[in-house]
Amino acid sequence: MAVIEDVRPLGAELERSYPVYVRGRLKFRVGQIVYVAFSLDESVMGFAFPKEERAALVRSAPETFALPAARDLRFNWVHARLAALDPAEARELVVDAWRMVVPKKVAAAYDLVHPTGPG
Repeated sequence: MAVIEDVRPLGAELERSYPVYVRGRLKFRVGQIVYVAFSLDESVMGFAFPKEERAALVRSAPETFALPAARDLRFNWVHARLAALDPAEARELVVDAWRMVVPKKVAAAYDLVHPTGPG
C-alpha cells in the first residue's frame, strides 16, 4: 500500500520539479505545469498520463485507476487510489508523469543515472 510519503521526495529530487501546496493540496510542478496532485485526504493521486492510453489503463484495473471529472477530460490526466498501489508502482507513475512535462534530454539524463527506474 502506497502513501504520499513514498513519492513526496521525488517532487524535490526530479530535475526541474518542485512541490507546491494549492488550497492545502500537494502538487508537483515543472514550471507552471502540474504533473502530479494529491487529494486533500491524500488518498488519491492524480497524474499526467497520455489521453489515448488512459481508458485502457482504467479498464485494466478499475479498482486502482479512474478517469478524472468530466470537466478535466481534456487534460492528459488520470487518478489512482494510493492504497491500491505499492510504493514502487506509485513512484514509477510519478516519474512517468514527470517525463511527460520535461524535455526529452532531461528524461534521458535521468535514465542514465537511474537505469532500473525510480527508487
